[in-house]
Amino acid sequence: MGRLDGKVALITGAASGMGAAMARLFAREGAKVAVCDLLEEEGRAVVADIAAAGGTARFLRLDVTEEAQWEAAVGAVVGAWGRLDVLVNNAGISGSAAGDLYDTALWDRIMAVNARGAFLGVKHGVAAMRRTGGSIINISSISGVVGQERIHCAYNASKAAVRLLTKAVAVQEGPAGIRVNSIHPGVMPPMRTSGATADPAFRARLLQHVPLGRPGRVEEVAHAALFLASDESSYMTGSELHVDGGYLAC
Repeated sequence: MGRLDGKVALITGAASGMGAAMARLFAREGAKVAVCDLLEEEGRAVVADIAAAGGTARFLRLDVTEEAQWEAAVGAVVGAWGRLDVLVNNAGISGSAAGDLYDTALWDRIMAVNARGAFLGVKHGVAAMRRTGGSIINISSISGVVGQERIHCAYNASKAAVRLLTKAVAVQEGPAGIRVNSIHPGVMPPMRTSGATADPAFRARLLQHVPLGRPGRVEEVAHAALFLASDESSYMTGSELHVDGGYLAC
């Protein structure tokens, strides 16, 4: 018996990194998984990996900033599999490649992907879960709790928005049996959009503030998400899981 047997999950940003790790793990635990991303080749490769391992998945192209695409993606999942039990709002972009940490266009882009994208996911995920309940998992960051140097302030602001969006919707949707929790990864492998946070010297300085003394692995975030997606966390909503090696404890 898998921990997600009979559940249907939609994961954004699932073509690489933490999202791909979640997709593979959720499928191994019995979920049917919608792998959603803009990266079609990479996303279809994740689906192929899941199928080769005996799991069930499909790829859906999704720009999380576009509401019509959210409606189509959630509609496709419910149409194919009859329900939506788990939504992971994982898609996001970094602010550490900016030359100008107050660039207005980059503020708009980061907020659109990281904050608006999560809001739209929550909006359409809640609508699909109202009949059956479900679990929404929002990927925030340690950057949504504290500030950092060499990162565009929109990244911190967007991840803080995700943190409070999580709590607001948890309160609003608790009576419907919809649980909403956030995960706050710490120093992880660099994102495709990383700049300063991919620099070895900068990463070494960050790791000085991590009690466990090492960066995290994407699988460690995926296992936290699995717990929140499963019925094992059935009395948790509005909670934050810090998968950060102790960074926020300092």
